Amino acid sequence: MASTHFILTLTCDDQPGIVATVANAVTALGGNIQDSAQFRDPESNRFFMRVAFHTQAPSEAEAIRARLAPAINGYGMDAEVVDAERRPKIILMVSKFDHALLHILYQIRVGWMEADVVAVVSNHEDSRATAEAAGIPYYCWPVTKETKAQQEQKLIDLVAETGAELVVLARYMQVLSDKLSRALSGRVINIHHSFLPSFKGAKPYHQAHERGVKLIGATAHFVTADLDEGPIIEQETERVNHAFSAEDYVAVGRDIESRVLARAVRLHLQRRVLLNGHKTVVFMPG
Repeated sequence: MASTHFILTLTCDDQPGIVATVANAVTALGGNIQDSAQFRDPESNRFFMRVAFHTQAPSEAEAIRARLAPAINGYGMDAEVVDAERRPKIILMVSKFDHALLHILYQIRVGWMEADVVAVVSNHEDSRATAEAAGIPYYCWPVTKETKAQQEQKLIDLVAETGAELVVLARYMQVLSDKLSRALSGRVINIHHSFLPSFKGAKPYHQAHERGVKLIGATAHFVTADLDEGPIIEQETERVNHAFSAEDYVAVGRDIESRVLARAVRLHLQRRVLLNGHKTVVFMPG
C-alpha cells in the first residue's frame, strides 16, 4: 500500500557526515523531515538515528528504502524504512491477571496507541470474553511440561500466519524457551515487577510489603534467553509507605505495570526503540 509518511531508523559506526548525508538523501527523493533524533554511544562508537519524514508523492516503503540505499550502503548502516501510516499487528499473551491486557486494549480503542490486535493467546480461559467482546480471536493453549514445545510452535506459526510484528507478554506467566526467545528475538516485550531478583517467585508484592519496601516499580523489556534480563525499554516507580497494606502494594503494582507496558509497546511500534547491545536507545516523543 502506498503512503506518504515514513520512518527511517538506522545504526552504524559513528563517522562524520551521517546526519547531512541522510538529510540530503531524504530531500533528494522529495521528502520533508518532520522529526529527527540521533545519539552517539561513546562507549561503542555506535551512531543511532530516527527520522520521520513526509513525501509529496505516495510510494511503498521498499521503494523508499531502495532510493535511500546509496546513503545507507555508503556508511554500512543497519537501516529500516517503515510506512508510518500502516497499523502494526500485535499478539497479546495473558494468563489470569488481565490488567495490562485491558489497559492496552483501551489505549488502542481511544487512539493513543495505533495497532491491530490480531490474536489474544492464553494458557487459561479467563480472558476469552474480553477478547471476543473486542472481536479478537482467542487461543487458549494450556501449557504443561509435555505440551510446552508444541504450544510454542503454535505461537510461532500464529505469528507467521497473522503477520504480527510484536508479541506482548501482558502478564503471561510462562517462561519462554530459549528456542522461542531466539526465534522471536527483538519481537517480544515483557512486563515484570522491578523487585527482581530481590523478590522472586509467588506474591512478590507481599514479599516487598513484609520487607517494608518504599518504592514499587515495573520494568518493560525485550525477551531474551536470559530470564527477565533482556534490554530494558521503560521503567517507572511509585512511593509506598508503612500505612499501605499488601493489597495496596498489589494495586499500585498493577497500575504501574499497565502504564509501563503500554508505553513500551507504543514506543516500539513508533520505531523509537533501537537495540544497543544489552541496552536500548529510546528516542522519546518531543
